[in-house]
Amino acid sequence: MSRTDNTDMATYGSEAHVALPSQFLTFMLADEQYAVGILHIKEIIEYGSLATVPMMPDCVRGVINLRGAVVPVMDLSARFGRGQSIIGKRSCIVIVEACGEDGANKQVLGMLVDAVNAVVEITAGDIEPAPSFGTRIRPDFIAGMGKLTDKNSGRFVILLDIERVLSSEEIVDMARGAVAAA
Repeated sequence: MSRTDNTDMATYGSEAHVALPSQFLTFMLADEQYAVGILHIKEIIEYGSLATVPMMPDCVRGVINLRGAVVPVMDLSARFGRGQSIIGKRSCIVIVEACGEDGANKQVLGMLVDAVNAVVEITAGDIEPAPSFGTRIRPDFIAGMGKLTDKNSGRFVILLDIERVLSSEEIVDMARGAVAAA
């Protein structure tokens, strides 16, 4: 994250030219809270049966039929190297729209999460740069650390750089590696 001159706007993640959203959807993976800018969120759906795709990396849980469109579903826990999520009562799929590496090709993907919490307001002044170490996920996946100023004062939420987390190019490379290993 970087700040622009004399404003309360900031840039967000790998999208250096896009103003930071002020609203974020928060969700849980195990016991950690994460957030994604609300502008990326298309909808939240109940976890249902997924069609598995052979020879995909562990982080690609399968695909769903979303009103006639095939939408891949990524298990964020597996993507972060923690093993596949255990499906519970509050597990759901967050449908997001992210730009490709070139910034032009939009892709719709599902993220399997343990539970969705709420939409929170985080101002640019309440966002700190991502730490370079000490997190349980790759530092390049983190756009920043948002300070929650409500009743949970003093707590941080990890703001994800959704384009890097859901990078289709990286997933394709992982799939090629899985095929080569087989």
